[in-house]
Amino acid sequence: MIGAINSALDVMLARDASVVVMGEDVGFFGGVFRATAGLQKRYGTHRIFDTPITECGIIGVAIGMGAYGLRPVPEIQFADYIYPALDQLVSEAARLRYRSAGEFTAPITVRSPFGGGIFGGQTHSQSPEGIFTHCSGLKTVIPSTPYDAKGLLIAAIEDNDPVIFFEPKRIYNGPFHGHYDRPATSWAGHPQAQVPTGHYRIALGKAAVVREGMDLTILCYGAMVHVVANTVAEMAIDAEIIDLRTLIPLDIATIEASVKKTGRCLIVHEATRTSGFGAELSALVQERCFYHLEAPVGRVTGFDTPYPYSLEWAYFPGPVRIRSAIEALFEDLRP
Repeated sequence: MIGAINSALDVMLARDASVVVMGEDVGFFGGVFRATAGLQKRYGTHRIFDTPITECGIIGVAIGMGAYGLRPVPEIQFADYIYPALDQLVSEAARLRYRSAGEFTAPITVRSPFGGGIFGGQTHSQSPEGIFTHCSGLKTVIPSTPYDAKGLLIAAIEDNDPVIFFEPKRIYNGPFHGHYDRPATSWAGHPQAQVPTGHYRIALGKAAVVREGMDLTILCYGAMVHVVANTVAEMAIDAEIIDLRTLIPLDIATIEASVKKTGRCLIVHEATRTSGFGAELSALVQERCFYHLEAPVGRVTGFDTPYPYSLEWAYFPGPVRIRSAIEALFEDLRP
């Protein structure tokens, strides 16, 4: 995924002179995860440049750049540090088109590594995507594969609205590094899949059906797609797995069609449970598919606690909890 993101930035920098990349250590050093490695040498310090450690300043400057014709791609080094920039994102970037009656836009793409699974502790493992889905005017994108990461990032940069682009750092460099799971190698979306060179887009707002099935619909995104795919592959269950890819705009048509077909729905995300995006998904499924549901909508999520270091694998939704939740959805069929 790191290579795919670097390639997407390279393609857009070469294709569009208005694209600039900014953030802490993104220039000479190439980013803490090396996602911007080599770009400053190729495009110069005026287009790939380091910023001070000030998240509100990074986003504030990016909004001004966007309003006056540039397409900034600011990086927040870890999603855990994005909170100082919330006022700029929510009160300025998300509202600019509306409050100016379309005279100004904020075509910025905020990249940030998010999620756990790397023993980063409570300040390097958070999943704050739900906060941004609550704010009208922002788009929220989370890829799960290298191919999607490149296509979605290109689409986000070309979009005229502000996009929050969260990158699951657990699968930045390919297969998982956990003691209880591994990528589902039979799935074409393997974390080390090949990615085409050159320009291609994946439309924002379109989910991907990772696996078709008739018994159960599982909604997930990011690293959870791989955990779910691996878990289902080892169970005698014909589950349909949907990778949302973009949370806002949401592909509700694909979700609705799947749940009406299967009659059961499980939602999996690693963010905390209360007010997580799974709650919105559950409400939407209940509103649109109530008469087709054979069981209550289930959720497997992180817990409502600060992200733990020593108990990370208990916190991170894994095969044991997902398998248990799937079995609970079929309790009515047990003799």
